Amino acid sequence: MKPDINRRQFLAASASATLHAQSRRPNIIVILTDDHGSGDLSCYGSAEIRTPHIDSIARDGVLFTNWYANAAMCAPSRAGLMTGRHPIRAGVPSNGPHLPASQKTIATLLKPHGYKTAAIGKWHLGVADSHSPLDHGFDSFYGFHAGCVDFYSHRYYWGDPKTVNFHDLYRNRAEIFEDGQYLTERITAEAKQFIRQANAQPFFLYLAYNAPHYPMHAPQKYIDRFKHLPLERRIYAAMIAAVDDGIGEIRALLQDLQLTSNTLIVFAADNGATTEPRAGLNGQPATAGYNRGFRGFKFSLFDGGVHVPAVMAWPGRIPAGRTTSQIAAHYDLAPTLLAAAGLPEMPADHFDGISLWPAIAKGEVINRPPLHWQNGPQLAIRKGQWKLTLNGYEANGGPDSRKPKTGDDANFLANLEQDPGEKRNLRGEFPAVAEALEKELKIWLEAVQKSAPKTD
Repeated sequence: MKPDINRRQFLAASASATLHAQSRRPNIIVILTDDHGSGDLSCYGSAEIRTPHIDSIARDGVLFTNWYANAAMCAPSRAGLMTGRHPIRAGVPSNGPHLPASQKTIATLLKPHGYKTAAIGKWHLGVADSHSPLDHGFDSFYGFHAGCVDFYSHRYYWGDPKTVNFHDLYRNRAEIFEDGQYLTERITAEAKQFIRQANAQPFFLYLAYNAPHYPMHAPQKYIDRFKHLPLERRIYAAMIAAVDDGIGEIRALLQDLQLTSNTLIVFAADNGATTEPRAGLNGQPATAGYNRGFRGFKFSLFDGGVHVPAVMAWPGRIPAGRTTSQIAAHYDLAPTLLAAAGLPEMPADHFDGISLWPAIAKGEVINRPPLHWQNGPQLAIRKGQWKLTLNGYEANGGPDSRKPKTGDDANFLANLEQDPGEKRNLRGEFPAVAEALEKELKIWLEAVQKSAPKTD
């Protein structure tokens, strides 16, 4: 017969359990959407596309008005987020290269501290089996390796489907076939399964939805929610709604498992909305995505290509209902998560990003180092309110929209606090500011290119 415990023993045991729960490392979920316009969420002002579950993260935590991707396209943006380094220094300056084995990801950094790690959804940091998420710190992987797949057949195709067309859906290293199942819903289901299995230990879940990246596919039940919108935007909105519903399911599961209070959840997008014809109807440039009035689209280093939504919540640790204008970027996420988890700092020169935790948890304003971008001939730097863009283009779908600007617009200086749409070039009025920023930008580019890792 088991002995009874008295009230003092019960209270001591309860206090010990509470202390253990409080001292346990937080669970971390990073959710990323793809080619998602920063104006296409209701927490960022959209009246057409309601996103109540993403909004709930903002309501329960903090919404950033000045969060940037480190690149204007998919793979380098993800490399910056995963490593805390500028994409050039991470070895992924464009959509082609894989992430070198030498680069430490968030998963690599968390695993030694007891984290169970999973990548679910889009990888796009290496197609070969030797460059899988499993080779970069993740215990498990469900998803696809390339830049996009058909949402139902899970095939990757580009250009001529007879020459570039292959099936791309994997569980760990094994190819799996789930023909006819809508990928967004499958990604959500896999995420929920991982959380159920991992809740006995701290976990890191990298949840990278393919939506609303093309091809433009959505179940009719979501399309029917947006009958008031033109067809192209209706499908785009439906894809976002499917993601938002999935996030709602995940947050409900965390609540059911009593994990909400010890889970830090982050939502962001990889870059701005696109005008690529593959995302449009009848081969025409896409018009569905809205970048909150910023100039440019995906591939552009004007703000429309790189200024993205970002919200995060952790009840009891991040004050609820706050909006911050703190300048931030994807490569800040890795050092921020380490700080939030109470883990040791990396050497000072490891990250290009900075920890935003004082700004997030305490509302402090961080006077951060400048942000830099490079995409082909385009270069850009943001330093405080000033942003200089060299050889920029807007990628707005026109016939010359991806050709660098010429004349005065080739060297474009904006005061983003006064002109967030980058409509007025101030280079003539502030030549010293433009000259100093251009010099600083070119010095940075030379240095970061010298530090780029060797490919493997």
